[in-house]
Amino acid sequence: MQESATSPDARRSISRLLRPQSVAIVGASPTPGALGAGVLENLERSRYPGEIHLVNPKRADIRGRPCVATIDALPFGVDCAVLAIPRSAVLDAVKACARRGIGSLVIFSAGFAEGGPGGREDQAEIARIADEHGMVVEGPNCLGMVNYVDGIALTFVQTQPQRLAGRRGIAIVSQSGAMAAVLGVSFTARELGLSFSISTGNEACSSVEDYVDALLDEPNTHAITMIVEQFRKPNRFLALARRARTLGKRIVLLHPGRSRAARASAVTHTGAMTGDYAVMRSLVARTGVILVDSLEQLLDVSEIVLRSPALPTRHCAVMTESGAFKALALDLCEQLGLELAQLSATAQAGLIEALPDFIPPSNPLDLTAQALVDPDLYRRTLAVLLNEDQVGCVVLGIILTDKSTCDLKLPHILGALQSLAPRKCIVFAGLDEGAAVPSAYVDEFRAQGVPFFTSAERALRAVSCLAAPTPADPGPPGAQEAVPLLADATGVLAEYTSKEVLRSLGIPVPAGRLVRRLDQALAAAAAVGYPVVLKAQSPHLAHKSDAGGVVLGLETPQALERGWQLLHANMAAARAGLELDGVLVERMCRKGLELIVGARNDPDWGPVLLVGFGGVLAELLHDVRTIPANLSAADIAMELAGLKGADLFDGLRGEKALDVAAAASLVARVGRLIRADTRILEIDVNPVVVYPAGEGAVALDALIVMAPA
Repeated sequence: MQESATSPDARRSISRLLRPQSVAIVGASPTPGALGAGVLENLERSRYPGEIHLVNPKRADIRGRPCVATIDALPFGVDCAVLAIPRSAVLDAVKACARRGIGSLVIFSAGFAEGGPGGREDQAEIARIADEHGMVVEGPNCLGMVNYVDGIALTFVQTQPQRLAGRRGIAIVSQSGAMAAVLGVSFTARELGLSFSISTGNEACSSVEDYVDALLDEPNTHAITMIVEQFRKPNRFLALARRARTLGKRIVLLHPGRSRAARASAVTHTGAMTGDYAVMRSLVARTGVILVDSLEQLLDVSEIVLRSPALPTRHCAVMTESGAFKALALDLCEQLGLELAQLSATAQAGLIEALPDFIPPSNPLDLTAQALVDPDLYRRTLAVLLNEDQVGCVVLGIILTDKSTCDLKLPHILGALQSLAPRKCIVFAGLDEGAAVPSAYVDEFRAQGVPFFTSAERALRAVSCLAAPTPADPGPPGAQEAVPLLADATGVLAEYTSKEVLRSLGIPVPAGRLVRRLDQALAAAAAVGYPVVLKAQSPHLAHKSDAGGVVLGLETPQALERGWQLLHANMAAARAGLELDGVLVERMCRKGLELIVGARNDPDWGPVLLVGFGGVLAELLHDVRTIPANLSAADIAMELAGLKGADLFDGLRGEKALDVAAAASLVARVGRLIRADTRILEIDVNPVVVYPAGEGAVALDALIVMAPA
């Protein structure tokens, strides 16, 4: 499902939107607050050097600029037209823009794909026209875009000029226009340099992937912050994320849609049909994208990414002046999975030398109030921590209180940072949110590459997002050899057929035979060995147990005969008229730890696996993980170790440790199966029983669902 890269023609087209040398405002207006008026004000405020053309049938000029009455009266080949007009006029305007060879459009109007069948039809027609004429369309239902590098604001939201002037910049790409504006205001308040802000809206024929592709080639863009409700070209995004990682550019992503309510809201918001959040998160996180769970985290993480000279690594040090906060930090780091560095003997000796006798060397390190009388203590202890190989980030949790306290402490901390010139990540976190901190101090911290937070908890949460190890990325899933048994298969395959497919790939299944008569059942049981289980077989019987179609623990021929009669009586009562393919007679396996293994060809993201604890645990804890279908057995074993109940693999109450390697190998083979045939919709292997180490794992039940003929 690898998507093709953007063509050179497409790149040239998108540059006509992001760096237009001429702009037309369709629906230009002199009325304050009108959309067209806002766009013109922004362009004039930023001293846009290109040509500005105004379209208004009722005016000869606006703000001293001439107007034309129609789009057809514009010069041919304008780079970008901003449609600040009612929804009812948009489609005709798009057609007119195509006739005039306009290179790109910004469409503010809503009421298209998110507005019902008629809106979806009109949006599809916009896309068709744009594709036919090579136009890039931003929107509809968007707030436009701002190019802060060149000072081009194609939005009606009041935008103040703020050139990067050589600073590192962060780009905003958001399907939500409102959130793009919120991020812009928030980043500006933190004095972070912005390169671009792009609101993609309904994405009629240009999507977030197109803009990320263009931004990766922008030398002024160091990082990209994204709010995305649906990736319309997910495999292309994965390829772009891998490219960003290679280029050293970080992507920070907030993806609403974890809850059912959020997924339903997205449909009415941007016309997105959100996919499975767990699938998205599993695949995207492996490419190096930093996923966050809230708007606050998005802002905080983005600031560290842009401002800090280096990103936090897995091991963190915390320096504070409060014993209570030291304890709180220990609790919070454990909750967040943020590992505190274990200080080496050399580092501990260095701290003992730097500290007074009554302060023990530790991490977190509590300086108490001693720095008020010995302000060089900040420098001495920071020097030791920054020189410690195990420390990849230092969080300073400092009590600020008021201006006088700030004047006592902050010059010494800033002086220490200036003299040490650290290349590691340092984050300043005030413990008393609301303290009156002179802005000059905040500015100086930022100038030294130290993010300044007024909440220590937010600082630690942001650091934990960045310090978390990136799970293994197996790359794009490669196709596997076709499975001959599936060549002509369609629809739901019964258990016995599904198990034959599994067996052909080396996946262990119980010994068994499909029979249609009692005498055949008796012969099969004698061949596979008692005790046996009987299972009714039909592609229309996905849940056999619910219909009484499974009889367990048959230890003798006499018990088998009684079980045979019971099974058929149950089926007659529960599913009268259902014709069985037969009855599967299998050797009954001994008990073990039950796992559930599933796979599916996701319509958006491609083949994925699900693995977790089965049986009662599955229902109570939903302890499962979604993983790529091409993950290696070794990496699958690591995923199993990340389950909440992973201690069960080690053996409890004197039991032997379990054969995790065999279970992981089985899951990997299911992954190869789902990648072997795109017609496979779903595979359900439940339960898989795992035995003690060296004794393997076996699939007790299986169901494969193929695409219909």
